Amino acid sequence: MIRSTPTINTSRLMLCGMRPEDFNRFAEIWRNPCIVRHIGGKPRSRGEAWDSFLRNAGHWQMAGFGQWAVLQQSNRLMIGQAGFFYGNRSLGDDFDSFPEAGWILVPEAQGQGLGFEAAQAAHDWFDRIMPGPLVAMVNSANSVSQKLAQKLGYTVMRECKYNDTPVVLLRRNGPPARL
Repeated sequence: MIRSTPTINTSRLMLCGMRPEDFNRFAEIWRNPCIVRHIGGKPRSRGEAWDSFLRNAGHWQMAGFGQWAVLQQSNRLMIGQAGFFYGNRSLGDDFDSFPEAGWILVPEAQGQGLGFEAAQAAHDWFDRIMPGPLVAMVNSANSVSQKLAQKLGYTVMRECKYNDTPVVLLRRNGPPARL
């Protein structure tokens, strides 16, 4: 079965599949210390970024979902990624059995509501195509990402350590009620 990555457009963003020509920008993003500060703490080498890039492409093929490249509509510059994956992190069946959400945004695009816009668009797609529980793992020190998760409807399951880093495990049973 061939599974392609859908494109999602918002007023300011385009979420689309990553293409081979996107790799240099992807590697640049993941080598930025500000990006990885709360995600492992160590910038990724070009080889590590390539492994992650390919893993994402394979995830769409194997699971029917994955992470999108987040591009600005105005200039088509990749400013991050958002989407879903199976992390198989050995954090328990109540976490590992469900798709995990993740999102990143380059520092110069933060503070403008773009992270929420991208993550909300991805979640809206997921809710239509594969409704059901989602989980997320956020570094305990990343209050901005924790607030974004709460806005998306996630609630705290528990706190624990992952690779010796304190994290918060979150769960979302479906879209939050809209007023």
